[in-house]
Amino acid sequence: MTKIIHITDPHLVSPGEILHGLDPHARLVACIDDILANHADASCCVITGDLTHRGEAPAYAALRAQIDRLPFPCFPLVGNHDVRTLLAAAFPGGLNDGQGFVQGRFDLADASLLMLDTLDEGRNGGLYCEQRQAWLANELDQLGDRPVYLFMHHPPFDIGIPCLDRMSLANPEALARITAGRGNLRHLFFGHVHRPVCGSWRGIPFSTMRGLNHQVPFDLHTISPVPKSHEPPAYAVVFLASDQVTVHFHDYLDQSTLAGPAGSVK
Repeated sequence: MTKIIHITDPHLVSPGEILHGLDPHARLVACIDDILANHADASCCVITGDLTHRGEAPAYAALRAQIDRLPFPCFPLVGNHDVRTLLAAAFPGGLNDGQGFVQGRFDLADASLLMLDTLDEGRNGGLYCEQRQAWLANELDQLGDRPVYLFMHHPPFDIGIPCLDRMSLANPEALARITAGRGNLRHLFFGHVHRPVCGSWRGIPFSTMRGLNHQVPFDLHTISPVPKSHEPPAYAVVFLASDQVTVHFHDYLDQSTLAGPAGSVK
């Protein structure tokens, strides 16, 4: 069984700066500390976008410093708050599909991760253009029946929260056409929504969780602006097997474990 780590939406600003009443850098450091203490045996980590809040160089440098602490490969993707050129400057060996998009493939022993770029610069919603679509279709064709796991920032569907659904992927049908009929797509991981959500889309199971800084409350009515909350941050520990995908959402700052008396029965 292969273990991978999924992180999303750090929204980093300059170290020490407060965002929405919280310290994004401190939360990222605590997240990496927890991974090193408990999951240093993971095969890789994917961060599904909104790496920074304003796309600033000091924030990308701070992200690089923390990623460099990990003993396994880590792949930062772009979200609507990111800037491709600044990410590339901080991570010169990072994902690049050859056309300037932050896309790439990572092969595990018996499966492959395909990581997508859904950034539409200047907009909160996402876009998956024809160039990016061609890259994905080619990768899927090359992989044949090999198990594939998709990672992206924007979900290609509504989740029932109006303030988020108005800024999802703008052209989901294009992605749906590429993925249709490919029975080897095992799971879709995404970010952007700052909520623990799971289900399936056109037969593909999906999951996402809260980000590392602020969250979006479970509000089924507000359209604008996007409300914020201080629900606890989380990252996901994912176990991949030939016949199963298991996703654990870990509230890594939660210290509320109760110690019962010796010999007690649950």
